[in-house]
Amino acid sequence: MSANTDRRILTSPVVRPSEDVSPLTLLNALIALCHAISAYKSGAGFGSHKRTAREAVREIAVLLVFFEDVRDRRRRPSLPASVALCLSELYVILHKVRCLLEDCARDGARLWILVNSDLVVGEFRVLIRSIATALDVLPLDTIDVSTEVRELVRLLRAQAWKVRIEIDPVDDSVRKDVLAVLGRFEDRVVPDSGLVERLLRHLGIRSWNECSKEIRFLEEAIELENSKGGKRDIGFLGSLLGFMNYCRSVIFDGVDGRSTERLDGKCEADVINCLNPDDFRCPISLELMTDPVTVATGQTYDRVSIEKWFRAGNLICPKTGEKLTKTELVPNSALRKLIHQFCYEHGVSVAGSGNRSRESAKTLSASTSPAAVGAARMLAVFLVEKLATGTEQEQNKAVYELRLLTKFSVFNRACLVEAGSILWLLKLLSSSNASTQENAIAGLLNLSKHPKGKTVIVESGGLGPIADVLRNGHRMEARQNAAAVLFYVSSVDEYREMIGELPEAIPSLVFLLKHGSARGKKNAIVAMFGLLLFPGNHPRVLAAGAVPPLLNLLTSDRTDLVDDGLAVLAALAEKPEGTTEILRASAIPVLMGILQSSSSRTGKEHCVSVLLSLCVNGGSEVISVLRKTPSLMVSLYSSLTEGTARTGKKASSLLNILHEWPGPRSLAAPTVPQDRAVHVR
Repeated sequence: MSANTDRRILTSPVVRPSEDVSPLTLLNALIALCHAISAYKSGAGFGSHKRTAREAVREIAVLLVFFEDVRDRRRRPSLPASVALCLSELYVILHKVRCLLEDCARDGARLWILVNSDLVVGEFRVLIRSIATALDVLPLDTIDVSTEVRELVRLLRAQAWKVRIEIDPVDDSVRKDVLAVLGRFEDRVVPDSGLVERLLRHLGIRSWNECSKEIRFLEEAIELENSKGGKRDIGFLGSLLGFMNYCRSVIFDGVDGRSTERLDGKCEADVINCLNPDDFRCPISLELMTDPVTVATGQTYDRVSIEKWFRAGNLICPKTGEKLTKTELVPNSALRKLIHQFCYEHGVSVAGSGNRSRESAKTLSASTSPAAVGAARMLAVFLVEKLATGTEQEQNKAVYELRLLTKFSVFNRACLVEAGSILWLLKLLSSSNASTQENAIAGLLNLSKHPKGKTVIVESGGLGPIADVLRNGHRMEARQNAAAVLFYVSSVDEYREMIGELPEAIPSLVFLLKHGSARGKKNAIVAMFGLLLFPGNHPRVLAAGAVPPLLNLLTSDRTDLVDDGLAVLAALAEKPEGTTEILRASAIPVLMGILQSSSSRTGKEHCVSVLLSLCVNGGSEVISVLRKTPSLMVSLYSSLTEGTARTGKKASSLLNILHEWPGPRSLAAPTVPQDRAVHVR
């Protein structure tokens, strides 16, 4: 039996009944707890500690008989205060027993529970002895129960004191074997696959999916330890994570069913797209939360911001104004997952965000243990060998494993770049198998985030094949990932020109801008923005017809798409040719509408930038149109006081131009050729 719970593993918050609870209510609550514990009788879902768990469940079964007999003898039992106190204590103990059994059967936590056997068995020992103590002080003779039940309780009390609660010898042997395998990883020695398979069988990890659940649990545990600053525990968790990554890739031949779609977060995509990104912002800093925590009022803030608030002597909730009796911060792991998934689904903002780099730093800190390092490097060699010489099925699996391993881990990226994976991934881009091509380009996307990865991609002749996937990829997912690869590669100055010179690159980005999914449009925009940092790409972007689809994006309900589309338009408007195309597309009404209605400070800044460039390059015709819009002046003055310093500076320049018109002669004369004069509406 597996339990889904947000409670941190191996913790059991005290839930003590109220002092004025009625005896019948208390007995019914105890009976319900006993029934919940009895559900673990079969031991299903336990990878270890089955004997100890069975002993605990057996003892609780006796208590169930006792509680039911007390309840059934009187419809409204009246119990002495001393009995009620003992029953309340038993309720607390049984609640903890249930939590411990939930944890031992928790999906994905089998390896972690095994290696923490001393702690787990110690908890069982304390709880079983606590049952004995509670029964010792229970005035059994004052309670109306049958003679048989009374004798059962006495036997249980004696047994609870005598029973030996120790680590199962088989569990202990398997735990030592796990630690021995970690030692093999440290020594860079490939462990015996037969031994590893036996360890997994003992834990009940029999499939790729079950192995993936263990990996996700360990990743979440590492995140939690990072938030607490538990560096020592992170190293060991990283070793276990390396072990399970190795097992998933090497031991299991295939991926189960449709698990690839689930693990890539596609099931979450619809949920993510329905969420408002503003919900991910800290109410204090107004920035995306990297470590969301919840205070006693139920409000969530970024940890850094709320801790700074508390250090300043503020003991109220910033959002509700309620006084806080305690300043305990509870990690909001569910929201953290949504934020990370949101960042992945929507790429990196043009304005930049530290979230992804911080995420990488976390995974890097978990990869520094010798065992984690050894496992990652051996696994990288294994996967590259499969990519190079494996069957089509082996290649398909290897490229998917590589995609998963490099999704967030900086260290895994480094290992796979060094092992020579990029060359083989580039070869697989021409695969007729749509899944193989999609996973190969996604793997290259992850590796392009590594500094050396960009260089290897270009020096291996990868720009052409990537641009071909961008243009002709089997699936839209592959095309949008190809755009993202070009974005990361374009962060290197000399590569921007090389990408722009590819005949199909920029036109394919424009096609994606028109016909791609929301994420595809996002990737196309940021790639285009990167390419525009090389001046020679400006005419290429204009010639590809980028301006009309960029303007269409400004009507989107996605704030990030609007902001990034405006950033690209601002870059294009800096050149006279860009101004001409933007004016030809009748952009001014759209831009002024966004400036007046948008709540995004970034979007408003880009709007002001575009309008400023249009005035400078478009001359008197543009200025006269803007001067006829009184609401524009209000928006610009608002930007002076409410916007950033940079926005205020640009708004001030634009206001000066509008107030001083007719100004210098250079402004009065249009800079566009007469045969390309634009009618501004």
